[in-house]
Amino acid sequence: MYSHKKSFTYNLIKTLALGLTTCTVILSQSFPSLAITADERIAKHRAMTVQSNEITNWPTGPVVSAEAAILMEAKTGAILYAKNIHQQEYPASTTKILTCLIAAERCQLDEWVTFSHDAVFDTPYNSNHIAMDVGEKLTMEDCLNAILIRSANEVAYAVGEHIAGTGEWEDFGPIMNERARELGALNSNFVNPNGLPDDNHYTTAYDLAMIGRAFFDNELLCKISTTKQLRIEPTEYQEDLKIENSSNQMLPGRNYAYEYLIGAKTGYTNAARSSLVTCAEKDGMKLICVVLRDESPHQYEDTIALFNYGFNNFDKVNVSQLETKYDIDNSLFYTENAIFGSSKPLLALNTRDCIILPKTIDFEDVVSSLSYETDSSDQVAVITYTYQDTFIGSASIDFLPNTGPAYDFEAVTGEQEDMPPTQTPAQETPDTSQKDNSFIYVNWVFVLTGAGIIVVVGLVVLLIRIYLSHFHFGLPQSWTRTFSKRKDNWSDLSNSRSASERRLDARRKAEIKRAKDRQKRKFGRNRFWDYD
Repeated sequence: MYSHKKSFTYNLIKTLALGLTTCTVILSQSFPSLAITADERIAKHRAMTVQSNEITNWPTGPVVSAEAAILMEAKTGAILYAKNIHQQEYPASTTKILTCLIAAERCQLDEWVTFSHDAVFDTPYNSNHIAMDVGEKLTMEDCLNAILIRSANEVAYAVGEHIAGTGEWEDFGPIMNERARELGALNSNFVNPNGLPDDNHYTTAYDLAMIGRAFFDNELLCKISTTKQLRIEPTEYQEDLKIENSSNQMLPGRNYAYEYLIGAKTGYTNAARSSLVTCAEKDGMKLICVVLRDESPHQYEDTIALFNYGFNNFDKVNVSQLETKYDIDNSLFYTENAIFGSSKPLLALNTRDCIILPKTIDFEDVVSSLSYETDSSDQVAVITYTYQDTFIGSASIDFLPNTGPAYDFEAVTGEQEDMPPTQTPAQETPDTSQKDNSFIYVNWVFVLTGAGIIVVVGLVVLLIRIYLSHFHFGLPQSWTRTFSKRKDNWSDLSNSRSASERRLDARRKAEIKRAKDRQKRKFGRNRFWDYD
């Protein structure tokens, strides 16, 4: 009896152990992220190479626990920190920055969005939502708030259906992909508007940063994304007061509050792990940070470490204040004093364009290249700046209007640095003590024209003088008499001889002329040139 019970217990334990092992294998294959612990994933990710740290003399970036991370300067697109930035990852709810960007670009805030059956029931009950019912409506403004503050998945579905115009949120995917490519995404594919798990829904840290450049350039979206609480008032289309809190821990008063934060979107699914897309601005430098496949709360710690790294190790440098390689120092193109009126510039280096310079190097260390391929009709060329083959920014050479005063780059400081290229700082007394190397002037046209006129007039005068001095024959006799009279008149003004002396001199010249005429008729000579 005892032996029978022992055998039964042994077989039961063996069966349970086998079943547990089988389940573990199945779960590991279905959910690779569960195969190792969070600590093991963190250790694995921290051991990965940070590509930007391999650049010679580049500031060494922090070790982060995210599998992929990027720090990009928003204006220039310069990449300050790079770790697996082109590796495809699941974005989770950071997808929603693209959804909301498209909605803000294509829709009015007072448009009504209707919630369909699919929008409501395709949303998992255990995912983020605000409990909308079929047939209810929200304004687009409330939808943007619900998506960015509460990360409401059914609202993202409804917005996707609304923009697609077909009643199917799946049709919003191609719209997302087209817009992502326009913004510079290279390795992304979006199939839904909220980032819920799908094997075909993926992006990269680089692509999200490029999308983020447009998203964080929208003041309304930035403001909504940093709002701590969602509040939707009841309407005739939706009867409930909805109050929800944001889960973002970088907002003011939260555990990882960051004072320079201007926009953010969190994300999490079991497959994607924690993801975070954020933007911060300090001292005129605007940085975008993306961390993917991180472990909570390290996504916040990594983001703050990357922001501090960027602000502490890089400077935003105005190119027009330092660039000297592209000065055309030629009097035909540059004159301090115009011959025919005041000088007006034809071309100028854009005064707003900047590069991001590591504090470990000088401007003289960067390499520049000039390209005349530009998509803008206002630009003549673009100067691209790199360091160790790493892009750090560009500056354009622009056409300037024919009216208005010229730029004074020395006066462009502080807030004036952001002025559009068609404006100029007001100056009471222009400083002409130093030549401004940033301009190419248009006076060469007047110089060439004036020089041509002077040369032509000079040649004509010279020929006339030569003829009057040496040649007489070949012109009509009336012309000769005219020139003789004028010459006599000039002589009258230049000397004080008596009238009789002048008449005697005139008769003597007339006799000489008649003698020459007789000689010419005698020998039958008919030549144009006849020396005295």
